[in-house]
Amino acid sequence: MAGFDDITKKARAFLKDGKVQEALKSEKAEGVSDNILDAVASAADKATGGKHADKIQQAKEQADKKLGNQ
Repeated sequence: MAGFDDITKKARAFLKDGKVQEALKSEKAEGVSDNILDAVASAADKATGGKHADKIQQAKEQADKKLGNQ
């Protein structure tokens, strides 16, 4: 488990870096997250035959609020 702990520490340090934080808040990152959420929502909607489209849309909007740079 020592290797995993080392990777975790490095990942945390990376994410705390100011330049990384700025990149995550950029418009480009927002666009990428929007594209991913759209694809996931579309796949979930297709998998459920559209039966849960409203709930999928709500979940997508909530996720976008958490991930977005608003």
